[in-house]
Amino acid sequence: MNYETISQSERRDRLRLIRTESIGPVTWRQLMDHFGSAEDAIAALPDFAGRAGKRDIRIASAADAEKELAQLGELDAQTVTLGEPDYPTTLAAIDDAPPVISVRGNISALAKTGIAIVGARNASANGRRIAEVLASELSVDPGVAIVSGLARGIDTAAHAGSIAGNGTTIAVMAGGIEIVYPPENEDLYQNIIETGAIVSEMPPGLKPQARHFPRRNRIVSGLSLAVIVVEAAQRSGSLITARLAGEQGRTVLAVPGSPLDPRAFGANHLIREGAILVRNAEDVFEAVQPMVTPATPRTETPSPRSRAPVLDLDSAGADSRETVISCLSPEPVAVDEIVRRCQLTAPVVRTILLELELAGRLERHPGNRVAAC
Repeated sequence: MNYETISQSERRDRLRLIRTESIGPVTWRQLMDHFGSAEDAIAALPDFAGRAGKRDIRIASAADAEKELAQLGELDAQTVTLGEPDYPTTLAAIDDAPPVISVRGNISALAKTGIAIVGARNASANGRRIAEVLASELSVDPGVAIVSGLARGIDTAAHAGSIAGNGTTIAVMAGGIEIVYPPENEDLYQNIIETGAIVSEMPPGLKPQARHFPRRNRIVSGLSLAVIVVEAAQRSGSLITARLAGEQGRTVLAVPGSPLDPRAFGANHLIREGAILVRNAEDVFEAVQPMVTPATPRTETPSPRSRAPVLDLDSAGADSRETVISCLSPEPVAVDEIVRRCQLTAPVVRTILLELELAGRLERHPGNRVAAC
């Protein structure tokens, strides 16, 4: 997606598109690539969903989108959509980048080199101290931003350490941008607004629920070139963040701990599997430096987006849709594998999958995989 300057009405329609049922980040991006504008994509939704058997797709209203934008304005939050110049390039590079994010604080923080520090909520005193010192020492570089999720334990220590080191820190929220969770981090939240940025993809007022945290974690890793795990139990959100980081092509690092401490299992396991062992900030800088390139202003000239033609699936064969459906099951399968099995062109398969998703008959999974509902 090229960078471009958009109108307020297009920004509103992009928000409408992602707030519409059955549309997730991947589908949003495909629709935008196909139609060129959110307005045209919204107009085509009933027809697309109807081809796969759904006639009553619920499209988010313009009034609801305007209300959400007004609420964000009252919170002094900026709204940035995928494709705009202020949207962070590292985040835009992931397959399921959030189409719309809201930002409180200094939006220029999103242009810095993100280094995520994550770990256990019930972290040990030593773990919290390590996270705080690492964040403070990494913040010596003015081009670095420490990224985390504002959770208890390691996240809190990382944000606090960055602020103590006069650095920049970014907190990614699992709920609405103004919903501080946990509540005891209210003062830290306000300090981050003053020194860095708060980011959310969720509508204002939404309280975080368990299913929201993995989505939040993909943004934490997506904003970062590297993810450091300090402490993590055998089954923890931090390991989900590390897995997502690996899938996104980010560098995964971990601080080793005592094998007698269950909170050290995750970090030690990651090191055994190939994560870079971290002793101090120098280890992190050594790992990250080869990936850092000097920032240069974007010079692309905004140009009108061209609309891709709507595919005539009849030309691909009357049974093409049923052929694709027959390749689906409740078990996720790679889209490339479906193309191979069906012996149809990739554009035809992608179009049919898009129709099925809009009709609520398909779910998307990480790694460009899909499954039948």
